[in-house]
Amino acid sequence: MVVASLAALAVAASAAIAPFSGASPGGVLPPGWELLGLPNIRGPEVALVEDGGATVLRLVSADTAGSAAHRLAVGVERTPVLVWRWKVDRVLEKADMGRKDGDDYAARVYVTFDVPEATLPFADRARIRIAKFIHGADLPTAALCYVWDNRHPVGTTAWNAYSSRVRMVVLRSGSAGVGNWAAESRDLAEDFRAAFGEMAPAITGVAVSADTDQTHEKVTAWFGDLRLEPRR
Repeated sequence: MVVASLAALAVAASAAIAPFSGASPGGVLPPGWELLGLPNIRGPEVALVEDGGATVLRLVSADTAGSAAHRLAVGVERTPVLVWRWKVDRVLEKADMGRKDGDDYAARVYVTFDVPEATLPFADRARIRIAKFIHGADLPTAALCYVWDNRHPVGTTAWNAYSSRVRMVVLRSGSAGVGNWAAESRDLAEDFRAAFGEMAPAITGVAVSADTDQTHEKVTAWFGDLRLEPRR
């Protein structure tokens, strides 16, 4: 369960996502990126590595949970499309996005949005207050979470098992394509409207993760550069 850590992004915000490809293998994360963890849960092994002539981010999760996150402050009007590439070495056999004890994924990409807590319905505000008390951190007030799943068909959408403010979207599923890079392109404005029924506010951050703290499995995920682009 990674969503409770997403509000802990650094104060400094950017309008662009720093590329992994501009860093050296074995070096530190590019400026703007930082590691986020959860209380009492080990974080994944995170490293910049060379793959196919480019520097990418590698996460190794073995009964761990956590993410690499980048704070943003950018509207969706001019650059609503998020593009990236990713790959995994396997899918998780025991994961199930419909259950809290199955909320693990070989790879995820989160996008959080600037929805003021005061504008949410009372029930949502109450859930967020409870999350603060239990986890010592916020759940995001609105987020899209793109996942590499193990069992649900591509295109499946559902609320996160821990939060009705996080919409899960299955982009890859099963073992097809495992071990190979897959390119993704998502219109965040359209996906936000489909999930929440309103226009997308500013983007506050992106995060990538591979987590297995619920299923106690092991997986390796790689992420290439993430970019925000205009529609074509």
